[in-house]
Amino acid sequence: MAALGTPLPTLRALLRELRHAAGRHYRDSPAYRHVLAAFRAHRVTSEKLCRAQQELHFQAATYLCLLRSVREHEALHREYHGKGERSPEEVAGLVGFRLPQQPGGKG
Repeated sequence: MAALGTPLPTLRALLRELRHAAGRHYRDSPAYRHVLAAFRAHRVTSEKLCRAQQELHFQAATYLCLLRSVREHEALHREYHGKGERSPEEVAGLVGFRLPQQPGGKG
């Protein structure tokens, strides 16, 4: 398993993604309450190796990856999803090209 670092940045990023997903009232969502309760229940103890805390951190990092990927997928889908027939200029701009200007002022 790769080194995950400390759980606090993972928790913050996870709550940020929940805020993106749930909107303004994300603190009222069951997911928010569950994540906070789970992190509070698995705090680092005086033990040298706390397997449950490491497992929770790994699951949280995996869930964070899922939430980020879903959000980014939706953004890409909204941007590039087919909207019917597009003009050649619009298609060229979509992929980062510009059509050449025709002599005589056309185009």
